Amino acid sequence: MAVQTPPVLQEIIDDFQDMHEPDRLELLLEFSDNLPEPPERYAGHEEEMEQVVECQTPLFLALEYTDEQDPEVTIIVSAPPEAPTTRGFAGVLLEGLSGHNASTILSVPDDVPNQLGLTNALTPLRLRGMSALLGRIKRNITEHLNA
Repeated sequence: MAVQTPPVLQEIIDDFQDMHEPDRLELLLEFSDNLPEPPERYAGHEEEMEQVVECQTPLFLALEYTDEQDPEVTIIVSAPPEAPTTRGFAGVLLEGLSGHNASTILSVPDDVPNQLGLTNALTPLRLRGMSALLGRIKRNITEHLNA
């Protein structure tokens, strides 16, 4: 499968790359502020979501699928307000990937966190958590497709 980035996600990556490095963290924080709350059915029910244990802060993930052979995927994330960088990256992935088909999301390059140009602004542990979130999304989709 060819590695490709959906246009919305590529536009977000381009926005980050077009900025000076200090401003990139500010943009990430804007994504944090815009991360939607999980739907009511998940409120207070994180046990029904998958915890992304690689993240330093409690981050929970759920994916919902339509019934097609190449289903459309809705990404749902619960992240605490006191974890703005984690929330910000979750916001980038939600805006850039949610609503796309499974095959499209699976074709996204694994190095999206590095493409945002935040390697000097964030600790390696935070960057690993970001990569883990994308990895979990892809793994969950693969498991769903194989079920």
